[in-house]
Amino acid sequence: MTPNEISIALYRDKAAGYDRSAEFTMPLRRRTIALLQLQRGQTVLDVGAGTGLSYALLREGVGAEGRVLAFEQSPEMFAVARDRVAQAGWTNVWHANAPAETVQLPELADAVLFNYTHDICRTPQAVANILRQLRPGARVAMAGIKFFPWWTGPLNLLAWLKNRPYNAKPADLWQPWSIVAAQCDDFRWSSTQWGMGYVASGVYRGPAQKQGNMP
Repeated sequence: MTPNEISIALYRDKAAGYDRSAEFTMPLRRRTIALLQLQRGQTVLDVGAGTGLSYALLREGVGAEGRVLAFEQSPEMFAVARDRVAQAGWTNVWHANAPAETVQLPELADAVLFNYTHDICRTPQAVANILRQLRPGARVAMAGIKFFPWWTGPLNLLAWLKNRPYNAKPADLWQPWSIVAAQCDDFRWSSTQWGMGYVASGVYRGPAQKQGNMP
């Protein structure tokens, strides 16, 4: 199975109870979204949006005149998000059931949220596809699980066990933000959850400019 197929399988049985299980991390979700410094009228992208738990918070930031873009590859998780949007009657939410490597957004985004999207953040093709659909200067905010400092030794087994039920790449936890951070300026991160988690933010610098031949 590919990593994407493994991820879809992992979430197949989690969709129905996901919102309840995510209540514990809602304060962290709010803290991460606050790092985006959203403004009314902006377009914000929710990466690997799951059941759409961040939609209402993101809509609060961009207002009725702004737009929320999102995608989720798990059919079961996306079905919950689709019902959420329909029941709320939100007309400024665009979302798709698609993988990060190939999703095509209808417009460029001014900000992007990576909330507990470990497999996506550790897949260069996925990160490249997402970032190319951001405006230069877009705000980036991230949250997720990481290893404890190396000197804690066996404690990192706990982080691995915590990550394993949700991700196809549960061991790649030393600097899970590094691929995204390499494309950002002013990137900063801090520990959460007594060292087993992180929040981070930065500013996407935009695609590298190609230099022409010197005369």
